Amino acid sequence: MNPQVGKWLMGLGGFLVGAGLLIYLFYDKLHWLGRLPGDIRIERENFRMYLPLTTCLLVTVLINVVLWLMRKWF
Repeated sequence: MNPQVGKWLMGLGGFLVGAGLLIYLFYDKLHWLGRLPGDIRIERENFRMYLPLTTCLLVTVLINVVLWLMRKWF
């Protein structure tokens, strides 16, 4: 295995730990995430469907901006 792969895996693990800590510490302030306009929620008697379109788009844009900034700086 290439040592570079190990560095990427360690960086990814650190990112996931950091994201998990942010969610754990600020869960009460992030209640709006998943209830944005454009998120589809259908609830019936025996059926529940949730499709977070806007939330997925927002998270994707944030991840792309962070990755773009990391590539530009490094």
